[in-house]
Amino acid sequence: MTFSNRPIIILHSNDIHSRLENAARIASYIEEQRNAHGSGNLLCLDIGDHMDRIRLETEGSDGRVNVELLNAAGYDVVTLGNNEGLTYSKETLEQVYREAKFTLICANMREMDTGRLPEWLLPSTVIERGGIKIGLIAATARFTDFYELLGWDLTDPFEAIGEEVEKLRGQVDIIAVMSHLGIIIDKQMAEKIPGIDLIMGGHTHHLLEEPLVIGGTSICAAGKFGDQIGRVELEMDESAKRPVIRAACVPMAAYAEHPAAAAIIGGYREAGQRRLSRVITRLDAPLPALPERESPLGNLLAAGLRRHTNAEIGIVNTGQLLGGLQQGDVTEGQLHALCPSPINPCRMLLSGANIRAALEEALLPAFTSMPIKGYGFRGEVLGTLAIDGMEVEYDPALPELHRIVSILVNGQPLSDDREYVVGCIDMFTFHIGYLSLGQASEVSYYLPEFIRDLLASELRDGHGITACHQERWRILSNF
Repeated sequence: MTFSNRPIIILHSNDIHSRLENAARIASYIEEQRNAHGSGNLLCLDIGDHMDRIRLETEGSDGRVNVELLNAAGYDVVTLGNNEGLTYSKETLEQVYREAKFTLICANMREMDTGRLPEWLLPSTVIERGGIKIGLIAATARFTDFYELLGWDLTDPFEAIGEEVEKLRGQVDIIAVMSHLGIIIDKQMAEKIPGIDLIMGGHTHHLLEEPLVIGGTSICAAGKFGDQIGRVELEMDESAKRPVIRAACVPMAAYAEHPAAAAIIGGYREAGQRRLSRVITRLDAPLPALPERESPLGNLLAAGLRRHTNAEIGIVNTGQLLGGLQQGDVTEGQLHALCPSPINPCRMLLSGANIRAALEEALLPAFTSMPIKGYGFRGEVLGTLAIDGMEVEYDPALPELHRIVSILVNGQPLSDDREYVVGCIDMFTFHIGYLSLGQASEVSYYLPEFIRDLLASELRDGHGITACHQERWRILSNF
């Protein structure tokens, strides 16, 4: 076979998380590169987590804005990240990806009821550019417990990728993996699966300004949020029958938003505002929310967690709420703005000692002001703990971590040795923030509902609104 004497350009984005303006800048860069190198020498890929429901346009369109931006920019192949796979139902994903003009691939994401990939998803694909046949394989992070609740069976990514490598190796010149698995697994993949020439990674938001080479495999990644795009120049060494790979990341800050992409974003912004303008309830009085201390809206969210999970206690960090609600109409858009995190409820069995430890920490500024990033959290700081089903008395004059004088659970003293059923949030099970809340002996997750859905339910029901003003944390002395 005769290969083109011009390099093939692969552009790869990852973890844009609905930073749509950066997606629009990327569209300008893609157009520039297509004009410079020709469509026959350009391959555009996205490695997952393009969608993020923090963004009004994404929330209001069930991700259609993201698919339309990918279509308009001329992406060729896309894979799913956990922000697509875990924040939307299978049915919603199928509907939105019907509009895709790109090929969607993911080798380890199978339907539980059939054991097969859905019709709209392939394990791999082969694309030819400049006479070079490129076999593309993708896999996504294996959050098994969560995916099962949505009807997905996430298989071992190494096994799934290895099978596709074996299948494609004799058919293609180059094998490239689109990995939404994280840098640690990407390194292991390069070491353990022979025959992979190129890994383009994401999920852990790692930025590799130069490729990491392990054996004969080059690993590339472009950070997060579309601040940069990965650019791979690929040629074939005909004598060695091996690819020559040069890679870098290109900052997008200097690029203007592509006019067509900007128009798409604007259209979906208006549609999203209309969709999210639906009124949930009307409040007769404000419901404040503060991260550093107890407030009514945080209490209402804790009560919603308790009721939704049929638990004895409800616990949630107040940093999940970015503000309170004023008197008057409350819309879906307001709740989305105030509680944007794709955080799911969970039901856990937690010892009284672990509950006590978290409550003590919730009195310390080191915890309430702790910055948190990732793990589904879209707020700024951890905040204190909002509780329901408990009453805490504390004395700030006592030493740190020994300030709580009494804890009552539904009128009875908390027992350190007893396990309690707690309605909580999935973020703590990832061992972040209040670490003792991640020490549950049993955990059940609730998907696809988010904590803002529970808050909406409490507001519609209305019965807990009076109770959320009742004090659960009582101070016994003052400085």
